Amino acid sequence: QLVESGGGLVQAGGSLRLSCAASGRIFSSYSMGWFRQAPGKERECVGGISWSGDSTYYADSVKGRFTISRDNAKNTVYLQMNSLKPEDTAVYYCAARRGAVVAVVGGYDYWGQGTQVTVSS
Repeated sequence: QLVESGGGLVQAGGSLRLSCAASGRIFSSYSMGWFRQAPGKERECVGGISWSGDSTYYADSVKGRFTISRDNAKNTVYLQMNSLKPEDTAVYYCAARRGAVVAVVGGYDYWGQGTQVTVSS
């Protein structure tokens, strides 16, 4: 089970940190991905982190602004979002999979329910 939190309304240029809490069974050996879906658009990968935390991936649209980290002792992965833009507005989801990080929706086995992020201009 994956549960996201930390979404909300923020002004452009602001920051938010999303958290994704996972059950231990599906966390410690799983790579984690963050995805987002805006209204009328397909779900897209924001980035991901390997199970050990030593490898990360970021979409070009968020590179340099978003940072993914994980605390395996707390079974939690984080998405720190800085310099937010209105186009970052979306429902954000975390997902888990065995193996390396991939940037495709179909590559993940477990999904959270999502948390809304709204960036006002």
